[in-house]
Amino acid sequence: MPGNSKRKGAVRKPGSKKGATVGSGGQGRRALEGKGPTPKAVDRPYHPAAKRKAASDRRSQGRPHGPSKVRKAAADYVAGRNAVLEALRAAVPAQRLEVAGGMATDDRVREAAKLAAAAGLAITQVTKAELDQRTNGANHQGVALRVAPYEYLEPAGLLHLAEEAAQQPLIVALDQVTDPHNLGAVLRSAAAFGAHGVLIPLRRSAQMGATAWKVSAGAAARVPVARATNLVRALEEYKQAGLFVVGLDAEGAADAAGIDLAAGPVVVVIGSEGKGLARLTRQACDLTVSIPMDGATESLNAAVAGGIVLYEVAKQRRK
Repeated sequence: MPGNSKRKGAVRKPGSKKGATVGSGGQGRRALEGKGPTPKAVDRPYHPAAKRKAASDRRSQGRPHGPSKVRKAAADYVAGRNAVLEALRAAVPAQRLEVAGGMATDDRVREAAKLAAAAGLAITQVTKAELDQRTNGANHQGVALRVAPYEYLEPAGLLHLAEEAAQQPLIVALDQVTDPHNLGAVLRSAAAFGAHGVLIPLRRSAQMGATAWKVSAGAAARVPVARATNLVRALEEYKQAGLFVVGLDAEGAADAAGIDLAAGPVVVVIGSEGKGLARLTRQACDLTVSIPMDGATESLNAAVAGGIVLYEVAKQRRK
């Protein structure tokens, strides 16, 4: 009934009345007062500029001078019966062997399990669907080996290793080398000719995984790999530390056999067979050299070319 304040819903709750409240003039004045100048972008914690500045400060303050480790790479999987068996025979650092149900009757899987057990690795039984997911759909044949993440050094760590050995630094840097077979072969040459380490960029480069470990034939356990966020910047820092940067390029200005400064601290930069050295990388080099070749062969792959140059450097150092 109209006017019946006793009916349900007819009573307004205290404090719910719309309109001006007591003392609203003071609230209005405060709302009109300025809050001061807007902070700079780098002073606002959640602004992208502030995040970039914080990351830059961390790098400048926390850059290690010794062979300390950087963050680990993502875990890698070797898939397939033959590939897993070869990896275990080559003593590739691994974490566990994963086998799908029903594979225990295969001779290669049984041998892989024996090698894994001898190496102290865990052996777990999984489903084929789980292996499909972990190996990104590779033809795993019911067996996969989880390879331990590689721990990279900082670029400065390679200099520290040479200093500890009381030797002139010899470092190999790779530019745009995306084939892990080449990375493994370069590691093998670096070990053979006394290099203190290999430097690779974080992007557009082969990374340390099962393939590189196998191709290195054990050299990866003796020659450390450092990783740089920016290869050109790392080369400039090496130059400031007194190293001579030599780039291997098909159009190099000098013969690779005549590197006069090879006996001193040196960085040998190797590009890919197809692309060679990137423009900025070439500009960062103190000298570019080439390998004279006869016949119709126009270029050598990175691993072969790197081995030739490292041999020349080692020969001059022996003199």
